[in-house]
This record gives sequence, structure tokens and C-alpha cells, in this order.
Amino acid sequence: MIAHRGSGTVMPEHTLGAYRWALELGVDGLECDVRLTADGHLVCVHDRRVERTSNGRGPVSTLALDQLEALDWATWKNPWRDLDDEAPDDDAPASFVTLERLLDLVKDWNQPVDVAIETKHPTRYASLVERRLVELLHRYGWARPKRGVRSPVHVMSFSWIGLRRCLEMAPGLETVYLMERVPLRYRDGSLPLGASAAGPSMDIVRAHPEYVEAAHAAGHEVYVWVANDSADIELCTSVGVDAIITDDPETALRLVPEQSPED
Repeated sequence: MIAHRGSGTVMPEHTLGAYRWALELGVDGLECDVRLTADGHLVCVHDRRVERTSNGRGPVSTLALDQLEALDWATWKNPWRDLDDEAPDDDAPASFVTLERLLDLVKDWNQPVDVAIETKHPTRYASLVERRLVELLHRYGWARPKRGVRSPVHVMSFSWIGLRRCLEMAPGLETVYLMERVPLRYRDGSLPLGASAAGPSMDIVRAHPEYVEAAHAAGHEVYVWVANDSADIELCTSVGVDAIITDDPETALRLVPEQSPED
């Protein structure tokens, strides 16, 4: 079970509190979107602009890290927080998250956790996003892990060019090719050269549940996004997807049976 942007149904997405809450639930992995700031930092923000999830204005790519950290990233989710007597006084749960901070959280967690990192395209910085990502992963030993050491990172993108850039710099990385629709040439379950896993939308799985079997037959894992309601989660389980990406990990974990070590 992979928590989409942390846990978007409960907490402000892409905040420290959202990710900690998901980890405490016992998810298998965390998902984040990354963009590059004007001063070269990778930050976890989905939209090209900051208006929807903060009190700021403008594209992420035109703002420096200190400007982004100064914004309010929580009030949009809970506009009555100031009137909530039970709300925590500490602002840390709503803290803006850089990718480095998120990777530190994963590294220091008390059990192994995967992290699925989506590079957003198109972007004004083009290949620099992937270059900065691989450089950061090298610092953790996760870009080219030593023999016998598994990297917890999966790089995801709708852009095969973006995934190929990562693979050229770090051939051992696991990659997930995201799809809103399955291109005709890949309907047999095949993927672009080097892709480790298919990333079909929930709409694809609803319309063509047989695609999961085709991808498996071609030797690829299947990561489905975004499954939130019980019918979708149960469908994903019944067709045997390898990872469910969800905004509601609490419900999903309750619905998906826990596997035994032998499974």
C-alpha cells in the first residue's frame, strides 16, 4: 500500500504530517511528486503553481526554497484550524517538505519503507530535474546500491524520456511508466525499454482488468493510481496488482488482507 502524497484525504498533501501519519498506519510506501525550485532544490509539490495548496502565488519553478517554506501549506485543508481547540500547537505536522527531508524520514523510519518519486513534466528545467534527483539519491546510496542492498526508490513518470534520463545515470533504478491510457503498442503488457513496472490509472483497470494479467505475463509489476473507494481497492486486490497508490491508506489497509511471509 502506497500513500499518495502522504494521505491526502486526511492531512494536507505533501506535508510532513501527512507522511508521518501514513507511516504510523503501517503503509508499505510513500508517493511524492517532485519539482525544482528557482534555486535548485527538489521539493514535493504536485501542481505547477502553488495557488491550490498554499497561500502563495506563482509557479514553483520561479520561487526559491525559502519563499516556499514561508508559505502556509495547511490552511486550505483545514480553514477552521485556528478555532480548533484540539489542533496541535506545533506547526511541524504541516511543514513544507523537500525531497531530502522526505528521504531522511524514510531512511530513519523504524522499518523498511519504499518511496515512489514522480518527476513532473513538462518543466522549464527539463533534464535538470532527473539529474538533481539522481545526485540526491547517490548521497543516500540509493542510486547505485551495493550488491545485496535494495534501493527503496521507484522513479515514476508519464514521460518515458524522463525515465530514460534516470536510467542512463543510474541503470539500477526501478522505474514505473505511468499511463492515463495504454498506448496501442503496449496493450500486450510490454513497456518502453527499461521500465520495471506499469503504472496504469484506476480508470484503465476498471475498463480493462485483463491488462494486469498481460503486464504480469510480460514480466512487469503493476502500480495502480489512485484507488480510493472500496470497490476500486477490492478490484485491485482481485486482479492481483502489485501496489495500490491511494489517498486513503487507512481504509485501503483495512480492506486489503495482510499477506503472510510465505505469500
